[in-house]
Amino acid sequence: MAEIKDNTQVWLDGEAKSITFIVTKDCQLACKYCYLVGKNSKERMSFEVAKAAVDYILGNPELFPDQSVVWDFIGGEPFMEINLIDRLCDYIKTEMYRLNHRWFNSYRFSFSTNGINYDSERVQRFIEKNHTHLSIGITIDGTRRKHDLNRIYKGSGLGSYDDVVRNIPLWLKQFPNGGTKVTISSPDIPYIKESVLHLFSLGIHEVNINVVFEDVWKEGDDELFEDQLMQLADAIIDGELYKENVCSFFREDLGKPLDISLENNNWCGAGKMLSIDAEGNFYPCTRFAAYSLRSKKPIIIGNIHDGINQNLLRPFLTLDRLTQSPTKCLSCEVASGCAWCQGENYDAAVTPTIYQRSTAICLMHKARVRANNYYWNKLYCKIELDGARPAKPSCIACSL
Repeated sequence: MAEIKDNTQVWLDGEAKSITFIVTKDCQLACKYCYLVGKNSKERMSFEVAKAAVDYILGNPELFPDQSVVWDFIGGEPFMEINLIDRLCDYIKTEMYRLNHRWFNSYRFSFSTNGINYDSERVQRFIEKNHTHLSIGITIDGTRRKHDLNRIYKGSGLGSYDDVVRNIPLWLKQFPNGGTKVTISSPDIPYIKESVLHLFSLGIHEVNINVVFEDVWKEGDDELFEDQLMQLADAIIDGELYKENVCSFFREDLGKPLDISLENNNWCGAGKMLSIDAEGNFYPCTRFAAYSLRSKKPIIIGNIHDGINQNLLRPFLTLDRLTQSPTKCLSCEVASGCAWCQGENYDAAVTPTIYQRSTAICLMHKARVRANNYYWNKLYCKIELDGARPAKPSCIACSL
């Protein structure tokens, strides 16, 4: 079991089970890069459906043997349904206690929010009540120019930057180690450097950033991407921002040949997660729900009435790198760290299969690897020159 120390949850045993409630398909925004193509204001989860899902999950512990759990709430924008979420979280806590469930005191309530109504009275009361078991990330894309390029209000088309950034100080006061998620698509590549630095200046010390998996990339985007990342690397290292800040674009384990004996795993948790929609249908991941798919039918693996159909779930449990990657990916010299989304694989495949890996980000990954190598070579050289530690071999950046 996980333990409680000073009212802080400590995870000890394995990965937590991720259970996602799609509480609404509505959102105040109409982000241009959003993969949710079927957002609407009609499909909202009722408490009765949510309660039935919780009863099934907690009532069948043999199907969910994980030592910990993340109760995740998404939309659309989840905090638009804060009344439902508050009531449901109270029920979850009560039931885990009543059943003496292994997840009691070994759980998180998780949210990724656009931040617009973060400071509302209802949301703040919910945070105060559940703070020690909460994980909340506010999505802000960077500078006003970068953010408002994509994250616009539906209807008016106006940018949302001002309404989000005003809530960042409150969020960081409540969650000092909070990280944000930044999404990169083709039009906003030129603003990567300035946006990451801006987020650091706001006091956000962890910037999780990734390119979209969809096939939106244009000729030359990879070169622009690499240039922006190298400029960002210079700014972080020369300004010694790496001492207090992290940008997920730069990782030491990125861009190496595969050791398939160690890395033959699936990139994401599709099939090991569970998602529930407003109708009470179960999905292996939210990316397999209808509102996430452009051209394929949803993959439903059960519902609150009949439970999970293990036969429908089984194909997801056999997914690994070998079963879905083309030869060029397996033999690629910089394959490690190259990500994929299982739902996008399915949506982009020429047939209704989950075993065809999308390679739309191939050139973007290679550009990232080149910039990543530049970053670490330069950083090791700087550290060596500062006398803090030896540099790694072949420190090519020392002569730059």
